[in-house]
Amino acid sequence: MEDTKESTTRLSEPDSPRTEQPAKPLFSRVLTVVSIILLFLNFFLAQYDKFVLSYFQTSVITSLNLKSSDYGILSGYATGIVYALLAIPIAFLADYTEARVRVLGVATLWWSLCVIFQGLSHNFWQILLARLAMGIGQAPAEALSVSLISDMVGTKWVFIAESILYVGVYVGEAVSAQIATAFIKTGTPWNSALKAIGIVGIVVGVLLLLVIREPPRRQAVVISEVDNGGELPYQPLRTRVGLAKAQLTASFSHIIRLRSFWLLTLSSGARQFSGNVFGYYMPSYLSSLYPTQPNILSNYGITVGAVGSVGVLLGGLICAYWLRRMLAMPLYITGIGGMISSVFVILMVLSRDLAGGDQVRGTQILYGVMSAAYLTAELWLGAFASLLALLLPARTKTFGLAIYMSVIVLIYSSGPQIIGLALRNYDIESAAYIQKTKIILAVLIPVGYWVAGIGFLFCIRLVRRDVAGDIVAPGEMSPTRKMAFGIFAVVLGALVVALFVTSLVIR
Repeated sequence: MEDTKESTTRLSEPDSPRTEQPAKPLFSRVLTVVSIILLFLNFFLAQYDKFVLSYFQTSVITSLNLKSSDYGILSGYATGIVYALLAIPIAFLADYTEARVRVLGVATLWWSLCVIFQGLSHNFWQILLARLAMGIGQAPAEALSVSLISDMVGTKWVFIAESILYVGVYVGEAVSAQIATAFIKTGTPWNSALKAIGIVGIVVGVLLLLVIREPPRRQAVVISEVDNGGELPYQPLRTRVGLAKAQLTASFSHIIRLRSFWLLTLSSGARQFSGNVFGYYMPSYLSSLYPTQPNILSNYGITVGAVGSVGVLLGGLICAYWLRRMLAMPLYITGIGGMISSVFVILMVLSRDLAGGDQVRGTQILYGVMSAAYLTAELWLGAFASLLALLLPARTKTFGLAIYMSVIVLIYSSGPQIIGLALRNYDIESAAYIQKTKIILAVLIPVGYWVAGIGFLFCIRLVRRDVAGDIVAPGEMSPTRKMAFGIFAVVLGALVVALFVTSLVIR
């Protein structure tokens, strides 16, 4: 039994010669930096359209004559299902063909065109179809970017490099806020921002294809049978399907047998659920809460962009420093940071009440607690993605990352969908709508943070077992574990179908 386990999985020290390559020449290092910058820009643009919908929620609903449930579809399961369904096969194709860069470049060109079509939309169905098509291109973007960066830099730098990638989330928030403020003041329509994103995205897609080179695969911390087989030998065309099937089966088997992967995924889904609700509804809620403060969106965006960027980079630095002694550090900062942040989120939602209704004093409280909320909550994204990339098989890590990201998309996309259905009978500019939104934000976001935090902290022991090579041996998965996977798949599928069908029927 011990021989079997040793042949399929073993521990590789993070700084061993197997995982680190000789120092690169100066040109290669410069090219790596430029490549990471391009991946950052692409990821930033892929986030940007979401922020435009968030900041211009009222304008989008009014100009396209939408209902709250319609907006929930646009920001929830409509694109979420496409993401989940297509990210996995596209990621596997990129891994199998060793063409991650080409797949990412083509995908970027496609979603950029679809964003332009969103800007040209005149009704609900046009923008919905454009967003569904956009999901085809954006689906593999995050998994491919994380996978590429994890192979471009050494293990000791991967936490920092991945954190730089995720700064794109916060830069997108900050830039969107400034553009939203400028557009509101000048009366420029929201769809002009989407057209601009699409044009810039096309340029970035071309640069991705021209500049970035496919990096060699670096070994994971936990080595699986997928990586032990060496390079795939040349095979006649008739055997390619069988070879792909074998690689797919081995990759999925390894992911299922990791003790920590699925609880990490569920915990991250709960955390992203809260974050998605926050991102889609908090800006418009604060704008309605402080109608006499014209710079509320601009200041909100600057705070989020600056503090969020500092937070995610700080998380990467902390985890890089503790890499040798505590590989599970990302789980500590994620779980505990989210729990602490939940308190500040509640204070954000109640900031005007705490100020006795005074809007000027309320915004002063708001910006202070918002900074604390983001600094404690946003340490995790880059560090957590790095940990996953180190745990997954090197040859098919993009596929594993896509499975993880697809599941959490199905979970967190339900947030706007559920809220949209809950608010469908309220006028978006009414006091009742604002009050109902306040209650939802004050409850859903903290609950998600705490559920995720408990899950992440429980995962620490499981990650240590995985890193020590103690994953479930092939053929020894218990019936209980198999049944749990089956129940989870059925429940998740039923939730997706129920919410999507309900949202289409109740419009």
